[in-house]
Amino acid sequence: MKLTKLHAAVLTAIAASGSLYAEEVKTQEKSKIEVIEVTSTKRAESIQEVPVTVTALTGDSLEKLGVSNFDQYVEFLPNVVFQGTGPGQNEIYIRGAATTQTNISVSSVQALQPSVAFYLDEQPVSMQGRNLDVYASDVERVEVLPGPQGTLFGASSQSGTVRIITNKPSHDGFSAGFDTSTGSTSGGDMSNSVEAYFNMSLTDSLAIRVATYNDHQGGWIDNILNTPGEGGYTGSAEVISRISGGVLTNPQDVPVIAPQNAALVEDDFNTADYAGARFGLSYIINDEWNLLVQHTQQSLDTEGVFAYDPNLEGETSTNRFIPENNNDDFGLTTWTLEGRLQNLDIVYTGGYLDRDINSTIDYTGYTNGGSFSAYYVCNYAGIVESEQECLDPTKYYKEETSTSRITHELRFSTAAENRWRVTAGVFYDSQELSTVGQFKIASTDKFPDMARTLAGSEGTNSDGGPFPSEVSFVNDVTHTIDQIAVFGQLEYDLTDTVTASFGARWYQIDDIYKGATTGDDVSGRLRAFGDGSDEALTEFFGAEEAAAIQAAIASGQLDTSLLDDDGTLTVDDTIIKASIDWKISDEVMVFASYSEGFRPPVTNRVGGGAATSQEGAFDGFRIPVYSTTDSLDNFEIGFKSTLFDQSLRFNATAYYSEISDLQTSRYDPTNISFLVFTDNVGEAEIRGIDGDFTWAATDNLIISGAFSFIDSELTSVNSQLAGIAPAVGSQLPYSAEFSGNLQAQYFYSIANDMTGYINGSISYTGDRLAGMSMDAYVVEDATNLIYGTGSGLSIQKEADVFSGVNYQDRNGETFAGGRYIQDSYVLANLSFGVTNDEWKAEIFIDNVTDESAVLYIDTQQFTPKVVSNRPRTIGFRFSYDFY
Repeated sequence: MKLTKLHAAVLTAIAASGSLYAEEVKTQEKSKIEVIEVTSTKRAESIQEVPVTVTALTGDSLEKLGVSNFDQYVEFLPNVVFQGTGPGQNEIYIRGAATTQTNISVSSVQALQPSVAFYLDEQPVSMQGRNLDVYASDVERVEVLPGPQGTLFGASSQSGTVRIITNKPSHDGFSAGFDTSTGSTSGGDMSNSVEAYFNMSLTDSLAIRVATYNDHQGGWIDNILNTPGEGGYTGSAEVISRISGGVLTNPQDVPVIAPQNAALVEDDFNTADYAGARFGLSYIINDEWNLLVQHTQQSLDTEGVFAYDPNLEGETSTNRFIPENNNDDFGLTTWTLEGRLQNLDIVYTGGYLDRDINSTIDYTGYTNGGSFSAYYVCNYAGIVESEQECLDPTKYYKEETSTSRITHELRFSTAAENRWRVTAGVFYDSQELSTVGQFKIASTDKFPDMARTLAGSEGTNSDGGPFPSEVSFVNDVTHTIDQIAVFGQLEYDLTDTVTASFGARWYQIDDIYKGATTGDDVSGRLRAFGDGSDEALTEFFGAEEAAAIQAAIASGQLDTSLLDDDGTLTVDDTIIKASIDWKISDEVMVFASYSEGFRPPVTNRVGGGAATSQEGAFDGFRIPVYSTTDSLDNFEIGFKSTLFDQSLRFNATAYYSEISDLQTSRYDPTNISFLVFTDNVGEAEIRGIDGDFTWAATDNLIISGAFSFIDSELTSVNSQLAGIAPAVGSQLPYSAEFSGNLQAQYFYSIANDMTGYINGSISYTGDRLAGMSMDAYVVEDATNLIYGTGSGLSIQKEADVFSGVNYQDRNGETFAGGRYIQDSYVLANLSFGVTNDEWKAEIFIDNVTDESAVLYIDTQQFTPKVVSNRPRTIGFRFSYDFY
């Protein structure tokens, strides 16, 4: 039994491939380190013989770690970053390949694909901004592959791939077990969980396995009473006016009604509940063929928020004015048929994923960032100055999203003992996302009945309106991505110790984006661009705008060449991967590899729209109809070693990556548009070294460690982002230049065949920069005006002038450019336990020093919120297995 959630398992596995977390360490004779077998190359191989960086964590190691949730361990591991605003709302970044985090309220419609592919067994389950948050119960192992893996795993494997491999039904007989835990968080609620499984061989050829779990994670963030003048939300007509074009005559004298939250005040309101089950059936057809069918069903329900307001006293308080929740349910059915046909191993695998998301988000902060804020919440037009006022700014965003995904893969492999080995196959993937997002933005006192309707009907999922009276804006889109690919990899033993490999993948992706907003007919817009004729453009945009668009296309400022007549975006290409490895001895291998990864183009719902500003760099600028493919080329050299009779393992990899046409999310209401869109920011380079060791120092003591050095920089920035994005030479966001960790396990004998143990770990995470926009001084100035106090967060100045706004700060000074710094921190954990072959009892202390770490600075609400780790938690775990 593995008492962990997915994120904990993934992060633990990524802890550079030799730490305590990367391999199970057994205190046996001579204290040897067991080598794990992985399938990261789609054939079973020893982890130490795969000529690329790969990390694996076995189920037994997961059990020994006893990790309770990913928040506690996320910063103990180098080379990997989880960024997001809470369970089910995170993204994975590997080796520093990151840009601006997608705003959760538009992640479903923006369609920006993740850079790390995420798999549950053979099924890809990645989603931008909302990776499937699978609870990792009854897991066989976790495999993590840093660097591009596109030849075998396709799109979104640009900077790495994470695979969760579950336990399959065993034909060896009956087994069962359970885990339970309870924990008390300092200043927070209790948490508790229970898991159970059973495995039964019904006949010699038929076996079933069932695993079930329920985990309640108590909160620690308090939604306190909003008290203006004491760090609470007062509001600022000055902020509202300047972002709205200066429409208020003397905004400093305009009264603002502060939002109220007395009915929502609650301690420890950020709870998360996981509940689910997995059912597996294995059937041995004959000596050469077998069939596996599995179904996983899970619900994840969260309430509240997982970030505190730094303008308030303490590091566990927030002011929220709308009840927030996120309900995320999925069902995943997978099937795998394996067999052998003469000299070929054949695998056909497929899966069907069905996911439903329903969420409500407090959107009050949009008052301080939206272009038309004054129009929506202030009375000023035709009103004498003394009677102007700004009304209650309380807002919300409600989302209903359904996604489905079906995949099929057929692959063939030659025998592993051959001097030459081939793996080849064909892959088909069809994803469909249907989403309706409703924004309550306007004051209902000023606009009591908005009665908004959609601007189009094709590809929409609602009745088109009128929507509820308080709804100001609606996104209603259907986004379909169809992919077909052919892939292959050849390995050839040049000598008994030298092996070369080459892989390639051809793919074609059709991106079908349909729908409408309350302002735009998205389907009609894209069809007009796809047709491209004067008649089609004139019919949709009008003669004057059509002529301007044709001029932009002719000049190359707008690219529509990838669209067909119906507005479908189609892209195809071939990517490659090559490596060579030399087994110097049975204990040491060196390798070098080159690989390519990509993310497909992204269609913009407001593509082709003219920038608000038509001066300077924005003269003639229009929003891209789609962002182009961004690609990552990676070179790495490394070695893997298992020394001193398998008591010491030390691995290291040095890599250099080049990212071209780096995609990012953009929000620039001053210069371009009040809607978020996707663009290509420029190019970047990343250099790094990963290293790790595991040392069985004695029969009783195991010491391990891992480190990561990352040196990232932008090497070019497109002209429209000059003065907005960091300059050439600046660091990419979210990844520290240095991170490292040390862990130790000590075992000792107790009477009656019992073993005691002590586990300890400590990690350091360096400073990281937040986002790809230098708007921190603007956000900080707004924070001072809205709350009457600053955030106290660190800012790194990167430019004398920030070009993203056309107004001055509260003191009449020009804004400098800079980004918030996610400050460095140290975390430590301890656990003490007793175990035998059947049961384990453990006391744990997570976050021993009660450190409040800055995991992520979220500015999606236009003032900073800080996502932090769980405070010190002391608890007890117990597990029992019987056979």
